[in-house]
Amino acid sequence: MYDAFVLVSFGGPEGPEDVLPFLRNVTRGRGIPEERLAEVAEHYRHFGGVSPINAQCRELLAALRVEFAQAGLDLPSYWGNRNWAPYLADTVRRMRDDGVRRALAFVTSPYGSYSSCRQYLDDIARARAEVEGAPEIDKIRHYHDHPGHIAPHVDAVRAALATLPPQRRSTTRLVFTAHSIPSAMAATAGPTGGRYEAQLREVGALVAARAAPDIPWDLVWQSRSGPPQVPWLEPDVSDHLATLAEAGTTSVVVSPIGFISDHLEVVWDLDTEAARTARRLGLDFARAATAGTDPRFVAMIRELVTERLDPGSPRPALGTIPTWDFCDPGCCPAARPRPATTG
Repeated sequence: MYDAFVLVSFGGPEGPEDVLPFLRNVTRGRGIPEERLAEVAEHYRHFGGVSPINAQCRELLAALRVEFAQAGLDLPSYWGNRNWAPYLADTVRRMRDDGVRRALAFVTSPYGSYSSCRQYLDDIARARAEVEGAPEIDKIRHYHDHPGHIAPHVDAVRAALATLPPQRRSTTRLVFTAHSIPSAMAATAGPTGGRYEAQLREVGALVAARAAPDIPWDLVWQSRSGPPQVPWLEPDVSDHLATLAEAGTTSVVVSPIGFISDHLEVVWDLDTEAARTARRLGLDFARAATAGTDPRFVAMIRELVTERLDPGSPRPALGTIPTWDFCDPGCCPAARPRPATTG
């Protein structure tokens, strides 16, 4: 039924000369002024003009090839991005030339909304339209509550907590974060709206219950972009840290459950800006790791592939929010303006 696998991601610059062209790709058609792009470019230059995301995709793909081989899955594996090389259309062209007829796509977001799901479906459709004779490509289902996604976050929160003063546990807070999106986009996420927030809250509850059931937790947002007059999901993580400090919290574990690996949004917005805010407020601060190439996460992707190859196989899920293999064409419509995210 399927004869290939393709990893579909956001993409990111791999050198200083790539940064502004990449940001123009990301924000094309959104009216973002050049001075704002120059400001964001400085975040990349702080890390040598390189986003971590492409290296992380290479590592994940390498781990998957080993995982597939060990499981006897004979699926050639490919990788294509939305905003930077390897561009998805170029990858689809190579797949066609290799004789691929029908592929499964895994996207690097577990959640449902325009920017985290529907836009990837649009990317796939656009790439296929550019390539005559392109293979069919079906996207793998949402995996937010799969045990292989939850378990790495649980262990990461436990490890982060272990670095904080144990005598302050009673005044410690778990702060789960995800990329903010426009409120209008959040309202239309999923078939009946609100899916993005609901899935993230379910993940927060699942992780907190397993990692530290005695510690209160919050879901907050980060990496907002776009015109200030457009409402986005709030509160922002740094604003929330100030609120917590004022209320007597002494220590925080920040867990970026909205990300599967350490994107620029994680290493800049959390490790740099949120950590700086915590120091200013006198808060103990620990950032929990993302799933990355954790063996359980890699095995999860193999299990998701197996689900589609064998419809009778188990569909592991720890939560109650339903998932499905094919999205309705009208699900998660685009809201304007679209978010100018980074990778």
